[in-house]
Amino acid sequence: MAVPQSAIDPLSGTRFDDVTSWPDVLTPDALAFVADLHRRFDRRRLGLLAERVARQQRYDAGELPDFRSDTTAIREGDWAVGPIPAALRDRRVEITGPVERKMIINALNSGAKVFMADFEDSSAPTWANQLEGQRNLRDAVEGTIAFTGAEGKAYRVNDNPAVLVVRPRGWHLPERHARVDGEVVAGSLVDFGLFAFHNAKTLHARDRGPYFYLPKLQSMEEAALWNDVMSHAEVTLGLPHGAMKATVLIETLPAVFQMDEILYALRDRVVGLNCGRWDYIFSYLKTFRAHADRLLPERGQVAMTVPFLKAYSELLIRTCHRRGAFAMGGMAAQIPIKGDDAANDAALAKVRADKLREVTAGHDGTWVAHPALVPVAQAIFDEHMPTPNQLHVMREDVDVSRDALIAPAIGTITRQGFDNNVEVCLRYTAAWLDGQGCVPIHHLMEDAATAEIARAQLWQWLHHGPVEFSDHAPVNFSLFDQALARHCHLLRASTHPGAARAEEAARLIADLTHADELRDFLTLPAYEHLT
Repeated sequence: MAVPQSAIDPLSGTRFDDVTSWPDVLTPDALAFVADLHRRFDRRRLGLLAERVARQQRYDAGELPDFRSDTTAIREGDWAVGPIPAALRDRRVEITGPVERKMIINALNSGAKVFMADFEDSSAPTWANQLEGQRNLRDAVEGTIAFTGAEGKAYRVNDNPAVLVVRPRGWHLPERHARVDGEVVAGSLVDFGLFAFHNAKTLHARDRGPYFYLPKLQSMEEAALWNDVMSHAEVTLGLPHGAMKATVLIETLPAVFQMDEILYALRDRVVGLNCGRWDYIFSYLKTFRAHADRLLPERGQVAMTVPFLKAYSELLIRTCHRRGAFAMGGMAAQIPIKGDDAANDAALAKVRADKLREVTAGHDGTWVAHPALVPVAQAIFDEHMPTPNQLHVMREDVDVSRDALIAPAIGTITRQGFDNNVEVCLRYTAAWLDGQGCVPIHHLMEDAATAEIARAQLWQWLHHGPVEFSDHAPVNFSLFDQALARHCHLLRASTHPGAARAEEAARLIADLTHADELRDFLTLPAYEHLT
């Protein structure tokens, strides 16, 4: 493997790898902008990550998540978020995907109202992926993006494309190819900083933001950090206060108890909250990793209709609409099933039922992972939401308690469900190590969040015994090791993404699953193996 050429920026102590290969992205001024963000805000970020560790230790010792007593005045106060820009007042269908060139064009042309360009869970953060993504988004903002496939087909953005919203990485993820004063820069600050530096002024001139999705937050203090980062960026780039707008993914269990507080911390720029359902399920598993009485059944049975997820989504709607913010629904991960009309019809029926549940509950929009699902979801929202949004649906009937938000789901663990977790975890990890962060497996678009569910469930089932399958046979490490070896052999012999990294991925999954403590994120140890 070639060693990437590094360069020292004119700023003393600032080092970014492979600058000469990306001179249009890693310009001296852009590097200075990112370095300034790091120097101003990274100490706070690290302190907040330390608070996450301390919080989890309390949960491991038996404490249960709850609403904060020191922020009662915020929850009970009469306040609202700032005005929502015209470009974001109708978000009935949003499509998400990685920052690959063809994907960006197809998503912008998909007919969705919003495209969330993702540097996080659907992207494997190789340095080339991240920087090529920045270049692709800059070209999209400038209106010059184009792509020609190997077969000669040309792709360009049509008139009236989706509104662009960018998701940087979460606070916890490092970017080892960027160092300031000898310290690794946060992936979040690299992603946000480069995109804002190159595109914020152009987008603002067009009344298009810039707009961001903020992932993995656990507290109002973490939201306040983002608010301060954006405020400082606005001043530095010559934008008015509040020009940058944010939608926050409520995808951690601690965050659901601070939704009012998170909105308040970002009140001058927040436009809504989103039900990040897959990461939320993973966070439930991780938060209760030491609680044997709160195991969940196999992931196929943990739908949004189970009580703790229904309570979460309805509380989000009530909280958002009370404050004048949008309440966005969750992801439909299905992808078209070619050659099997019956199976495809069944999959689309699940999508329609899920979107009907969301729109009738009061959500203002929803997510899909594939362009073919845009008209399916839009038809449901068009029929049941004739207005641009549902801010008028106050859901005053919703009264959710702490216990309702943490109630375990009832269900079973089948051998098929156990085996599917092993397969998905392995195949996704192998593809991620090979640079692909969004992987179709059994007609579902799997990303880091769904792989994390599979990994965390396997760890809990195996470490909190005795756990039984639905046929009463015991779940044990012998079965796990056998299933992992079998799927490793199958993957290695296949043409699936990541086949060449199968054995390396299997060793990583085995180590994480056999470990005495559930690791916070798969992507952190996996990042050390990423080429």
